[in-house]
Amino acid sequence: TGLPCCPYGCPVTCIAGGREKGTMSVKAFTLVPAVEQEMLMGEKARINIECIECCGKNLYIGTNDCFIYHFLLEEKTLPAGKPNFSVSKQLHKYLGFKKAVSELKAASALYRLLVLCDNTITLVNMINLEPIPTGARIKGAVTFSLNENPVNGDPFCVEVCIISVKRRTIQMFMVYEDKVQIVKEVSTPEQPCAVAVDGHYLCLALTTQYIILNYSTGVSQDLFPYCSEEKRPIVKRIGRQEFLLAGPGGLGMFATVDGISQRAPVHWSETVIGAALCFPYVVALDDEFITVHSMLDQQQKQTIPFKEGHILQDFEGKVMVATNKGVYILVPLPLERQIQDLLASHRVEEALVLAKGARRNIPKEKFQVMYKRILQQAGFIQFAQLQFLEAKELFRSGQLDVRELISLYPFLLPTSSSFIRSHPPLHEYADLKQLTQGDQEKMTKFKRFLMSYLNEVRSSEIANGYKEDIDTALLKLYAEENFCILTDSAAWLEKHKK
Repeated sequence: TGLPCCPYGCPVTCIAGGREKGTMSVKAFTLVPAVEQEMLMGEKARINIECIECCGKNLYIGTNDCFIYHFLLEEKTLPAGKPNFSVSKQLHKYLGFKKAVSELKAASALYRLLVLCDNTITLVNMINLEPIPTGARIKGAVTFSLNENPVNGDPFCVEVCIISVKRRTIQMFMVYEDKVQIVKEVSTPEQPCAVAVDGHYLCLALTTQYIILNYSTGVSQDLFPYCSEEKRPIVKRIGRQEFLLAGPGGLGMFATVDGISQRAPVHWSETVIGAALCFPYVVALDDEFITVHSMLDQQQKQTIPFKEGHILQDFEGKVMVATNKGVYILVPLPLERQIQDLLASHRVEEALVLAKGARRNIPKEKFQVMYKRILQQAGFIQFAQLQFLEAKELFRSGQLDVRELISLYPFLLPTSSSFIRSHPPLHEYADLKQLTQGDQEKMTKFKRFLMSYLNEVRSSEIANGYKEDIDTALLKLYAEENFCILTDSAAWLEKHKK
């Protein structure tokens, strides 16, 4: 693009500076380097990263020359509030094969790292990377997956599903601290090439289609066709009994174990090679970009140019991406800040959708306070754009202190009022004069809206304690445009002590 490279030397043309054509304006993630080339390989230029695993602060990297590297990650925040990671190398270990380390999975309850190399899964100690003394291992594995929703109640055991080197065969194992035990072997209608596990359910990419298979009952269900010879399949467990799959036509498809989709698909690239989940976002990697899509409205929200990436994974909320030479972390920006950024650019609908989606990530009391304020802010944005019906709904559902609205109209609050506007402010307007810029027709529309709104809320809970403020404002507004006879009116007000 001709843009300068990232100062860290990432394979990135731009992270946050200028927005590329087609890039959305939500900044959901910041890309931060974790392990750079020199830390990993020193002078050895031919080393390539084949796989990564992260468990707590432990980051493991498997390479093409049969080494495992162990790093400790410490998250730091720089003075400007930017995230950063300090990384310290612990040790590296040669596994003794002439093949690449193709997969790593941590089983933290057992203090074990499961390492797939040369079709064999070896158990090594998570700290010193030494193979376990019993030499227990699983042979004949093409690829494997851990069951994150285990069916066996033993906390000191992990359930592992492998795609076997035996044609069209899946095997289930129980892996303990120092032994492994096969529990099931299941044959599949076609050769499987990718698997994810949830309970008794396997989600499998076969040669021509995805299926759900219950390995306990043997019952299988077709999902949709997919040609694994043309594209790399993606099968990812994203929650209890739900998977994310790379579907036809560049779609990220969601499927439950019942074979149905409870969410609309996301549109990602035809050439996607990896996907990760960081609620409420699905992150996808292709040969040129990292793209961020919302699960709430299916829109693409952010694009980060990223060349030569070949791994994208999420680990306990951390999203990592890697090239052959380095590992980077996608650090999510706080959801509240993302919502405020959307409101600042007047994208009210998107802000409200994201705010509702944030409910599951924020404690209930905190969420309710935050959500009310967002509704009020959104109301003022609609109000300023003369979208009065929408503004009214947002003010009412956000339980706006009605004086916030009256205070925008000069001299309408009682002179005795001690009202002070919310801090931080709910909007950026000094008063109606600034909003209307001398346009009398607009001024009349704003006043009529206030009259109708105050009329509606004066007998509702919203008016609680503010009846004098509301009625004084109404009287002043009525007086501006009514044709009452002064002597009659004054006498009537005096009679009723008003």
